[in-house]
Amino acid sequence: MQAVVYTNGNQESERLSSLLKRLEIDILEYRLNNHFSQRAFESEFGVNAEYPQCALDYKHIGGIKDTLNHLKKEGLFV
Repeated sequence: MQAVVYTNGNQESERLSSLLKRLEIDILEYRLNNHFSQRAFESEFGVNAEYPQCALDYKHIGGIKDTLNHLKKEGLFV
C-alpha cells in the first residue's frame, strides 16, 4: 500500500505520517509551499479542507479522522 500525504507541517500531519510509517505503508509527502500552494490545495480539496489530506493507493481518503477510520475498517489499525 502507498500513501500520499498533503501536509503543512502541523502536528496532526506528523502524527499521521508517523502512524503510516509504523504500519509499514510507503509514504510520499507533499509539503505546503514546497510542492504546492495553499490555493492549489483549496482547489483540489475545497476551502474547508484541513491538513493533512491523505490518499491511499491513489484514492483520496480525506483528513486524519477519515484516514484513521478507513485504516480501522480495513483492519490495519485497531
